[in-house]
Amino acid sequence: MAELRNRSAFFEFAIEDKFIAGLVLTGTEIKSIRGGRVSFNDSFCYFSKGELFVKSLHIAEYSHGTYANHDPLRERKLLLTKRELRKLENKIKERGYSIIPLRMFMTEKGIAKMEIGLGKGKKLHDKRDSIKQREADRELRRNFKV
Repeated sequence: MAELRNRSAFFEFAIEDKFIAGLVLTGTEIKSIRGGRVSFNDSFCYFSKGELFVKSLHIAEYSHGTYANHDPLRERKLLLTKRELRKLENKIKERGYSIIPLRMFMTEKGIAKMEIGLGKGKKLHDKRDSIKQREADRELRRNFKV
């Protein structure tokens, strides 16, 4: 499995800081992640009693699962150090900051990890700038390949 990216996150948010977090998952969830059956649509992270959770992350049900198959939209706990959690919690209290899942990947040991980003929502004019920059980069690459 390659890595799974949340492409809309970089368009909707200006990412200031990134963290790598572990996930608390069940066996059928890991098998679905290895199959690349993850959707980041509208997913976000929030704090509850000092712990960080990801909500609305859709991990499809495992096709060969039995009655013990997981709920695709259940909330999953993220594992970070206390220092990282404290830093994120202090930033979240400031107005406009959000924690967004950016990508999910597997380590060499077969452990699922998630990269989360601390960012502020972009305004409409910022999104237009992102589109202009993307078009300019595409044009440069097209001209250099000739």
